[in-house]
Amino acid sequence: MDQSIIITQVSKAILLIIVMSLPIILTAMIIGFSVSILQAITQVQEQTLSFVPKSLCVYGMIILLSPWMLNTILEFVMNLFKNIPTYLLR
Repeated sequence: MDQSIIITQVSKAILLIIVMSLPIILTAMIIGFSVSILQAITQVQEQTLSFVPKSLCVYGMIILLSPWMLNTILEFVMNLFKNIPTYLLR
């Protein structure tokens, strides 16, 4: 097995992790930014105020995107396992 195959598969896995985590991270950032603007406008400086909305939105996004995430991971793993014989013959 060539090192380039391993590097290619690891880079695909890292890209997949980034693509799958991006919607959740962006949701947390947008909600956190919105709550911080609301805190700045109302001058309520409670640190725990942003935790609950961010948590609820992140959990909601995980539930909403879990079928897509599961299908994407399964597709990647099945493609990886399907190509094992071709990787070993190189």
